[in-house]
Order: sequence, then C-alpha cells, then structure tokens
Amino acid sequence: MHRRTALTVTAALLAAAPLLTACGSDAHPGAAAVVGGDRIDVSSLQAQVEDVRTAQDRSPEAAQLVQATGDLPRRKLNVMIFDKVVDKVAADNGVTATRADLQETRTAFVRQSGGEERLAAVLLQEQGVAPGQIDDLVRRNVLMNKIAAKLGVTDSPDGQKKLTEVFSAASKSLGIDVNPRYGAWDDAQVRLTDTTAPWLRQLSQDPGAVPAGT
Repeated sequence: MHRRTALTVTAALLAAAPLLTACGSDAHPGAAAVVGGDRIDVSSLQAQVEDVRTAQDRSPEAAQLVQATGDLPRRKLNVMIFDKVVDKVAADNGVTATRADLQETRTAFVRQSGGEERLAAVLLQEQGVAPGQIDDLVRRNVLMNKIAAKLGVTDSPDGQKKLTEVFSAASKSLGIDVNPRYGAWDDAQVRLTDTTAPWLRQLSQDPGAVPAGT
C-alpha cells in the first residue's frame, strides 16, 4: 500500500516539557475525562473498547490482534479526547467536514485499501479501529487536513511548530482533566502520557498511515 506522509513533528517538539493535568474520580464520578466541561463517561469509553474487542474476537488472529492493541482503554480515551481538541481547532478556524468531504475520503480509503473488507481489516489490525468507528477516523482525517490547509501549514519545521502551537493552545483552553487511572493529559504534546496523538506522526490520505493513538 502506498503511504504518503504529509506532516511530522520534530523530536525537539516531542521533547517539550509536558504540562500535566489530572482529575480525581471523586471530582468527576463515572467520568474517564472532562474536556471543555463535557464529560467522557467511562461507560462510553468501555463501549468503544468492547466494539474493538468484539471485532477482534471474530478474527482468526484474535490473540495477536488483542496483544497488538495493548492498553486499549487508554488508546481509545486518547483518541476521544483528541477528537474534542480537533473539533475546537476546527471551530476556531471555521473548518467543517461536509458529507461530500467524508464520502470522498472514505471512498479513497476503500480504493487504496482494496475494498471495504480490506479497509476494515487493516484498520482493526494496525490501529485497533472497529468497523463502526471508521467514520470517526475519516472525519478526523478530513478535519486535520483541512485545518492544515487553512493554517497554511507545510511539511517543514516552521509548519510543524505552528500546528503544534495551535493544538496545544486549544488543548489548554479546554482545561482537560483525566481520571488518574488512565494517566494524565499533556497539553504540550496534545496526548495522554505514554500514548501517541493521532496527528503527531503524519497527516495522510492513506488509512493505513493515519495513527489512531497508540
């Protein structure tokens, strides 16, 4: 599968000093995280995890898939929080994902993957994305690429720095609190500690190259 890298983040930026916040379960009972005053309930997180595990269980390579996805609850929470940051940056910059945008991108993913079944298999295997979660990944990809275009971000150190600063500022403004059982949120790197944000490695039109938060 051809993979086209559009953006990467420099090692220096990744090494930036983290700004950590965390919330106790007593302050937000039943919440995995609170983002901009909106709760991400533990039950919603568990539902996402169960969708992936159900899809994995149907595969003849179930054991390998489960092992490859590691700490799935933290990975999924990372993506759920990050999507809210993406929404904030998109709204601040007047960026939207139209139905036509979503259809066009999903069609491209299917074509590049060799069909719907192959797309689902690749995303489940490489990113821990269940079939019912593909639309969310497509939407994230559309918004991220449109945000980059709107900001005039290029594949250069300056462009990477600008994108990081924009998302870090949005992350800080949302006052993200995470239940300590899932770790702590790093505003500087826009991710849960010990995970990878979906945008940090690259923006691409190739579904196999779009990280989902490992």
